[in-house]
Amino acid sequence: MLSATLSDYTYSNSYQIQWATFASWLNAGGLVFAGLALISALISYFRAQPRSIMLLIYPALWVLGFVNALIHARDAWGMMPIGFALSLVVTIFAGTAVWVGFSRFGHGGKQ
Repeated sequence: MLSATLSDYTYSNSYQIQWATFASWLNAGGLVFAGLALISALISYFRAQPRSIMLLIYPALWVLGFVNALIHARDAWGMMPIGFALSLVVTIFAGTAVWVGFSRFGHGGKQ
């Protein structure tokens, strides 16, 4: 997701269409891996470590990523004002998901 944001930024500065196309493909790849992370969060929720916050972040991340992919499916000129902003929001959501996923909320404590 970060690489799609960087590609959108590069396109906004250079207006070379290859960067817009590259961002579209990176969004599609990001959706695949976000879907795998969502499936992993569901398995983790039902097996051992219930974290309800993950079941809120990952679907929101995937839906925003899907909307971002639909925006990027337009031609290069039509996607630009909202495409870059939405890529930035998706990157922030992905960073939040990584931060929450690697944090240890509620683990440890008194024994």
